[in-house]
Amino acid sequence: MKKPVCIAVTGASGGISSSLLFRLAAGEMLGLDQPIILQLVEVPQAMASLSGLALELEDCALPLLQDIRTFDNPEQGFAAADYAILIGARPRGAGMERNDLLTANAQIFERQGKALNDYANPDVRVLVVGNPANTNALIASRNAPNLNPKQFSALTRLDHNRAKGLVAKHLGVNAEAVENVIIWGNHSSTQYPDLNQAQVKGESVLKQIDETYYHDELIPRIQQRGSEIIKARGHSSAASAAQAIIDHMHDWALGTQNDDIVSMATYSDGSYGIEKGLFYSFPMRCQNGICEIEQGLSLSDFSKERMRLTQNELLEEKASVNHLLPRFKQVVDPLSVRGEGF
Repeated sequence: MKKPVCIAVTGASGGISSSLLFRLAAGEMLGLDQPIILQLVEVPQAMASLSGLALELEDCALPLLQDIRTFDNPEQGFAAADYAILIGARPRGAGMERNDLLTANAQIFERQGKALNDYANPDVRVLVVGNPANTNALIASRNAPNLNPKQFSALTRLDHNRAKGLVAKHLGVNAEAVENVIIWGNHSSTQYPDLNQAQVKGESVLKQIDETYYHDELIPRIQQRGSEIIKARGHSSAASAAQAIIDHMHDWALGTQNDDIVSMATYSDGSYGIEKGLFYSFPMRCQNGICEIEQGLSLSDFSKERMRLTQNELLEEKASVNHLLPRFKQVVDPLSVRGEGF
């Protein structure tokens, strides 16, 4: 058996985690030969619920789950973590403006970034799920001066999977047949689902769908899919978000399947003219624990305009919390850390 790796999860008693944790413990993220320790973090008032979830995990008698530890603070919860999945965030309440939400979450992710910096494994890989995910990743990263920003990412794999699923349904194929979908930008309604590189069985997707349908129906539906689910079910995505987390972290740790392009919000190095330092969703390929932005893609004027619009939203979000951010940390070298499980 391999040495166990430690996975920290915040918001661990919530709906997403309730779908996620059992699958992590079953080996879906890191493989069927990788034992894990779960370090579950919640706010103090949710610890009773979390203890019940931990009991259910124990009752599954899963062979890869070596230990379950519960905490009401990130400092203890992130100790020696190899992976951190940050799901917990302040939801938008009635009468709350977007800037109020950003400020409230800045305080949460400031503390979590510092805790990761001080207590996690130096090679920790961090996925931010709690919204606004891109800017929360920026805040956490900027508060972790000893960690490379490339060790942080935000979840746009859910949007990527939604795009694949809707294209597959429209074309009458299995979602696995749809390759090289790209989500650019923010995990919000400004994101740009790009099908210019997408293929089904080697044939361009855009040659198989009408341009008007793509621009006027498909793109808005992907952008608004989360709202569509809330309207239909009365609560936000849970199982599909858990699937996206597993896909994202599996590919980061073990590599992308069949050399496919996947979408991840990562630290911008200026590729494709996107401002450096933002956490922006790019097309990525992952191998040996390292994910790199796919370079050299040809962009239409339509694509460039959509990419600019979502970048502008991220710049506005950054400006609203800029006074709360530590001084910018310049990155010289790309992340080249390789460790067990990566």
